[in-house]
Amino acid sequence: MNTSVLSLLAVLVAVAAISWRRGARTVGFCAAVLAALTAWSLILTSSPLLLAGLGALIAFGLWMRHGRTMATVTRWGTSARRKAGVASTVDIVRTGSALAMRRRTPQVRPSLRAGSRGARMVQLVRLPAVAVAVELCRVAGLRVWASVEDVVIVFGGPRVGKSQWLAGRIIDAPGAVLATSTRTDLLDQTGALRARVGPVLVFNPVGLGGRPSTVTFDPLTGCTDPATANERAADMLAAANRPGGPDREFWDDQGRRNLAALMHAAALGGHTMADVGKWIAEPDDHAQRILLLLRNKSPEPAFESAVRQFIGTNEKTRSSITSTIAPALGWLTHGPARAAARPIAEGGQPFDVAALLAAKATVYMLGGEEAQVAPLVCALTGYIAREARRLAEERPGGRLDPPLSLRLDEAALICPVPLDRWSADMGGRGVSIIACFQSRAQLVDRYGEAKAAVILNNSGARVLYGGTADRDDLTYWSTLAGDRDEPITTTDLHGRVASRTVRRVPVLAPAQLANLPGGRVVVFRRDMPPVVGRAEQAWRRADVHAIHHPDALTVRARAWRHRQTVRAAAWIGRTTRPARTWATARRRATRGWCGARWTALRVRVTGHGGPVRYRTPTVVPGQVVDRRPGADVIPFPPPDARPPHEPPADPWGDAR
Repeated sequence: MNTSVLSLLAVLVAVAAISWRRGARTVGFCAAVLAALTAWSLILTSSPLLLAGLGALIAFGLWMRHGRTMATVTRWGTSARRKAGVASTVDIVRTGSALAMRRRTPQVRPSLRAGSRGARMVQLVRLPAVAVAVELCRVAGLRVWASVEDVVIVFGGPRVGKSQWLAGRIIDAPGAVLATSTRTDLLDQTGALRARVGPVLVFNPVGLGGRPSTVTFDPLTGCTDPATANERAADMLAAANRPGGPDREFWDDQGRRNLAALMHAAALGGHTMADVGKWIAEPDDHAQRILLLLRNKSPEPAFESAVRQFIGTNEKTRSSITSTIAPALGWLTHGPARAAARPIAEGGQPFDVAALLAAKATVYMLGGEEAQVAPLVCALTGYIAREARRLAEERPGGRLDPPLSLRLDEAALICPVPLDRWSADMGGRGVSIIACFQSRAQLVDRYGEAKAAVILNNSGARVLYGGTADRDDLTYWSTLAGDRDEPITTTDLHGRVASRTVRRVPVLAPAQLANLPGGRVVVFRRDMPPVVGRAEQAWRRADVHAIHHPDALTVRARAWRHRQTVRAAAWIGRTTRPARTWATARRRATRGWCGARWTALRVRVTGHGGPVRYRTPTVVPGQVVDRRPGADVIPFPPPDARPPHEPPADPWGDAR
């Protein structure tokens, strides 16, 4: 290799790069042309091995330069300026499209794993995206999705459309569904469609719309296990009490310990939640019976100690603990709630979570904060979710397939489940969670600042509707969207350009977030910039129209078109069957011929791949053919048995 030519090439490349960066475009272009001519002459006069080594060295240097932190940050900044700080079409297709969701099918839905590469390619195109993902919004002709294992948090005030969006997610759920609401609109709108998938059940402890509960749930179910009693008490108290300072946490812990112990004792003794309410109101009168149950039947001695301490403490401390527990049992004074929590011994129906999952059932839980039924709704939700998590451990991949969908509307009011813990674990177990709140402030008020931050950090997608008027919320979402560069042109009094500068402005200003048009949402996914799109409304869906307005002209036209399409497809299938049969036979014959030729070529070149043929060994007298028990063995003939005139046998004669 000519080192002088190589040195000249390096100088010309450096001159071209520096000149172009400093604005001397003509000089840089000329230097680049001379560098290209020099490189071509170097290629013609150098050894291919040296050129390959030089090319590998240059590629390694470029790869190292490309992977540096400075280069990465520079690319990010350039991309943000080019895209105005929001997701581009490429970003959506790469990370949030239906195709991107289908790629994760083997992980999120093991039962849908394709058996071959061809089936995998067909699955990437034809598999319904709702089987593995949750639709978030639409951007022009694209849809933005989140995986079923991602927790989706929705923020929107009253009458902005989040319940209609949630109705669509209930309809599209591939497996069993647990939906909560403070009204009957979700049940009325989606119940008939979900009945096509599986049975529809109603748990209505508040008595909304006069709808009777078709299922019952006794909070003492499973409380013979101390761990279950602790979880049930924690769920009920979390729904009844707001978080506060250290004092609040202390009294909540005391209330949980004592309520769990009393529920454990009631379950062991065959009592009801009404008895638990009496025990809390008059602990001295029932102390002997409670302690006797815990001492003789409970495997957990700490419960007896907790109850003994509760009964023997001073009146002020006992009153504080009682006032902490009392809101969790407020539903005992409500008739429909008592009927919905009827024990099995009094005519209640056992709630089988495994059967619910197998039948792809839909459970609608109706509640309201004014009736104090939130502890009961939260206890049932926690029971279903934890049983589903336990069942998932026995399934392939450690997850439910199809997943259990939790669709929690007004979650802070009627179903404040422990999202700070579930958001980190349930997704990987096959439990898909969508929780709707009125605002981020409501989330903070219900869970506290620390737990609210954990929920937001663990969520895979956050959907924000317009109408928010809280300054802190608007500032939070605007900060989450980031900043972008905005060009500023300054002119003089005569309109001539005086200067051009760039300033940093928010990608989405607080005023823009507060005044989002109706039906528009901002989607924050963890792996791409924010997206402004349009949320789907269930009342616009064709399947909802077909159920609720079967005589509408558009519904009848779609039904007629569907029938004609089916008839046309059947006619085409019958007409083209001989041609398809012939094409299938030719394809199989071609594949077999190509396979035979390839096998022959492989055997000729490598000696592998063809049928294995072993030569039959020549059995020589005196050889042991098989040493296994019962096998024939040719004995070695004694020397005196060989005829004297017969020459000794040559074992290698055949080989020669």
